[in-house]
Amino acid sequence: MSNVSMTSKSYQALAAPVEFVHEEKRSTFTALLYPVESRAQAMAYLEQVKEVYPGASHYCWAYIIGSAEQPVSVAFSDDGEPSGTAGKPMLNVLTHRQAGNCFAVIVRIFGGVKLGAGGLVRAYGAAVSQALDSAQWEQITELIAFRVEISFALEERVRHRLQQANITVDAAEYGEHVTLFAKAAASILEQLEQDIPQLSSGSAKVIAE
Repeated sequence: MSNVSMTSKSYQALAAPVEFVHEEKRSTFTALLYPVESRAQAMAYLEQVKEVYPGASHYCWAYIIGSAEQPVSVAFSDDGEPSGTAGKPMLNVLTHRQAGNCFAVIVRIFGGVKLGAGGLVRAYGAAVSQALDSAQWEQITELIAFRVEISFALEERVRHRLQQANITVDAAEYGEHVTLFAKAAASILEQLEQDIPQLSSGSAKVIAE
């Protein structure tokens, strides 16, 4: 019987950059979307945007790292707009549209007409939403961490079996036995739970973390 008590989940992630210009009472809101997998990557894009669009009134942003339902990290910034009128509405749209691994930046050029708090919330939200309408997506399968406990004599054979499954060993520990650490989709892990014990006459253990 399989030891895997969970299944791999997949989520929608941004696949390519997007640009969309929204206009509201002479102000322009240039919405830029970028695929990201870390805060550092998002902040690098932000600096790039500031270089490409110098002198803007505001550079508001929001991001979701990982899936929108269970994100690894989320953050946002109003960048000088009234609190709660820019970054949070942008993040709300990303969450509602399930935009995983997505960094949204809006470059605002003030047009001389104040929009008020409600108008800003609508404008920033609309700009992100309209940019998402043109987005391309990919499905990301979340991997399950597992370890394999084997004898020294079996290490080479087990590593070869993992390689056949296109699995990279992330780390190894050597003590009384060898422990290999890796990640795999649930369907592959279930197959390994059958195959690896057969290689070892039942002595090897595959344990999902």
